[in-house]
Amino acid sequence: MSAITGTGPLLRLASRRDRVLVPASVLGLVAFTAGSAKATIDLYPSLAGALEIFAPLLRNPATLALYGPATSLTLDSFAVYKTILLGGVFLCLLAYIVVRRHTRTEEEAGRLELLGAGVVQRRAPLTAAVTLATLAVLATAVLSGASLAGLGLESRGSVAFAVSWVVMGLSWVGITAVAAQLTETTRGTAAISLGALGVAFLLRAVGDTAASDSPARFLLWLSPLGWGERVSPYGANDFRPLWLGLAAYALLVGAAFWLQERRDLGAGVLPARAGTARGSLGSVSSLTFRLARGTLIGWTVAAVVLGLVLGSIATNIESIDSSSATGDMLRALARAQGSNASLVDVFFASELHIVAYAVAALGISIVTRLHTEEVAMRAEALLATGATRTRWALSHLALAVVSTTAVMALAGLMAGIGATRGATGSSEVSVGGLVEAALVTAPAIWVAVAVAMLLVGVAPRLTGLAWAFLIVFLLLGELVPVLGLPDWMTNLSPFGHVPSLPVQSLTVLPLVLLTVVAAVVATAGVVALRRRDIG
Repeated sequence: MSAITGTGPLLRLASRRDRVLVPASVLGLVAFTAGSAKATIDLYPSLAGALEIFAPLLRNPATLALYGPATSLTLDSFAVYKTILLGGVFLCLLAYIVVRRHTRTEEEAGRLELLGAGVVQRRAPLTAAVTLATLAVLATAVLSGASLAGLGLESRGSVAFAVSWVVMGLSWVGITAVAAQLTETTRGTAAISLGALGVAFLLRAVGDTAASDSPARFLLWLSPLGWGERVSPYGANDFRPLWLGLAAYALLVGAAFWLQERRDLGAGVLPARAGTARGSLGSVSSLTFRLARGTLIGWTVAAVVLGLVLGSIATNIESIDSSSATGDMLRALARAQGSNASLVDVFFASELHIVAYAVAALGISIVTRLHTEEVAMRAEALLATGATRTRWALSHLALAVVSTTAVMALAGLMAGIGATRGATGSSEVSVGGLVEAALVTAPAIWVAVAVAMLLVGVAPRLTGLAWAFLIVFLLLGELVPVLGLPDWMTNLSPFGHVPSLPVQSLTVLPLVLLTVVAAVVATAGVVALRRRDIG
């Protein structure tokens, strides 16, 4: 009997379980790539106009830290400037989700032990998970590259774009596979894999912002994100980092199998932390907060950094707004979104909406933890005490609502501070106005959180669809206008009803209606959870 006997059936099972999540994520990333490129090409009809916009931005260290350097001073390079790195990070997150879901999550829930009693060898689950994640990464990269070539971008650069994503995505397939062997919990796997992603992004950011002759440039070669960036699509089109990415992928996956053979089923290579918990855990709410504490700290740091970066970028956009031909075009774009709106206002309105989609992921992750605790059979032990299902569910809902609102407010606050500290032009940036602009997105975020709560209560096996809904909301809200599709499609997303402050004036009615919808949907989810069986 082979060491990977049972891989085929497990791969089919994993594909069936992810039949919505993986295709929706792949198509979403392809649409993100193609839509962003098309919007850039349509916005800048000439290279001179594009250079007038990008030249000041590319000298800003905050822009380099967030997006990396431009691969060349061409329209093709500018068309994928944002998507090379940010899309690569999203692809890494997809790889992480797939591998963790079909390895450590299944093992923690006890289902792998049950499968092991049949004709399934020890290496089969990991092999199936790595295979599915690898196929998802390759499909996303190939289809994205093909979509760029279909838009008329240089064919060799489009291939290099796909290679860049392959390097990043496959690296995180291997990193997550190793993380799943090191720890015995899904939260531990998330901490290691996502922590590594944060470190890789930081190393790349430091390397990109360093001087060309600085030793810090070497940090780019310590980050898989830096490897993907060094492919330089539509620039040097250097395919050599592909071999580095493939080598890292092979070594990491091999290390994951080696570590798997040296631990017990259900355990991790690293020992669990022993001892009693410190502090007060006298209520369900305090326990919920304790379990989410690390996540909340990470999002708080991210909000501070991202807000300051956006504020710094806005100071360069302010100078662009006063330019001649490009300024006329951009002011026309601003007038299309609101009366007498400056380009800085348009920038903040757009970017804060993007931040809101990301923060919605925080709320969804907190609420879907209800299902994680349930399948791990820890919920039964908790509910055997004086805790009720309603209090248990409401503790997660309340934390999701409060934390997402606080993170958005913090991002708006730091963006305002960053913009006012670097402001040199005539455009006035109000810190309070940016906090308000960030907070008006909260009701739409609450709707996304409520959808996750409804799935947990009504169809717990389909909890992963909450992420698919968020991707659909993103596509409807951001790509429908770019592709010229009917406006009613944008209104299908709760984010499409949020006023774009500080460009538009504040309208309270849509926010009230979104809050009511979120409350009704979340209540239905809590009631359904009370009425169904646990587990």
